Amino acid sequence: MTNSQRIHEIHTKHYGDDAKVFWAPGRVNLIGEHTDYAGGFVMPAAIDFGTLAAVSPRQDGHTEIWSENFAEGVSFSAGELPETRKQHWSDYPVGVVWALREKGIEVPGFSLTLHGDVPLGAGLSSSASIEVATALAVLSVAGHELPRDEMAKLCQRAENAYVGASSGIMDQFIACNGAADHALLLDCRSLEFRLAPIPEHLSLVIANTMVKHSVAGGEYGNRRAEVEQGTAILRSHRPEIALLRDATPEDLEKWGHEMPDNVMRRCRHVITENLRTVAAADALEAGNLWRLGDLMAAAHVSYRDDFEASCDEADAMVEAAQRLPGLVGARLTGGGFGGCTVNLVEKASTAAFMERLHDDYKAATGIEADIYRCHASAAAHAL
Repeated sequence: MTNSQRIHEIHTKHYGDDAKVFWAPGRVNLIGEHTDYAGGFVMPAAIDFGTLAAVSPRQDGHTEIWSENFAEGVSFSAGELPETRKQHWSDYPVGVVWALREKGIEVPGFSLTLHGDVPLGAGLSSSASIEVATALAVLSVAGHELPRDEMAKLCQRAENAYVGASSGIMDQFIACNGAADHALLLDCRSLEFRLAPIPEHLSLVIANTMVKHSVAGGEYGNRRAEVEQGTAILRSHRPEIALLRDATPEDLEKWGHEMPDNVMRRCRHVITENLRTVAAADALEAGNLWRLGDLMAAAHVSYRDDFEASCDEADAMVEAAQRLPGLVGARLTGGGFGGCTVNLVEKASTAAFMERLHDDYKAATGIEADIYRCHASAAAHAL
């Protein structure tokens, strides 16, 4: 039985209705962390872990949402959407409905069943996967379509304004616009992008440190505030610096002394990470894997030391990977403070790499890591 068949049966069991089924991917970011909300560059790939959404219209004026992962549901009147978040899994799909209605799209009552296999709290964007799958499903019930860029913005707004997580556009954008066997270099300000092919002889290996990551407040929000504080100081000297992506290393050399040390280092990470990300896309397109791996290594060091968004376990995972045959590049991916590392590995070495990485990480930390082999996936779509 395929996953789409299974969620269709689950939906029918709960609601007794035939359903349309949609799927949206999670993502892994190869390089470019905390650059998205600074208007900079990121290079994610959609992955073949994602969220399935089965949906059917209702005639009783109610909305019901069931999560198979959490084995629980929520319900409300279609005309009385919960006004505030509950710090609950349902905030993500409800936030999408809220954002659709705020945009003026009339959403009738519906039944929605969600099931995902993106590891929660791993920094692989389970939230955006849920949001985009929900958006496709609910738009189908509403009889409305949105351009993919607009859908990404709408789902980002749901996460920012309803859920309360200050994430940038990357996660929703890659879920809406990813391409199989490609990474995507995205300019987060203009939303212009170009695809860079991932060579067939490479595997994407995602290693979960098992340290849970969260973006709804906490350290992620603190780092974003520090970036904005530094940007304001640079803007006071160069008003054309609208976002930190407009600043240069030379700007930081001139005026970084006016910032607290932690703020200066956060800005240095973002400014240099933008340069590394564009260079990494160029290296991938040129097939220069040595250069790509070098840039990924430098990105991890910057994330660890300047942005201080790594953790001991993630550092141990990256260090273990760097000792293993077949590795092209390794680094902590996602919002930081736990989550997963991303590893580009020669396919011929992948099985041995995964086994050794698991064992070496356990020896270093005592933790049994989940390690996944995946590939770059297509964008969200109907099944």
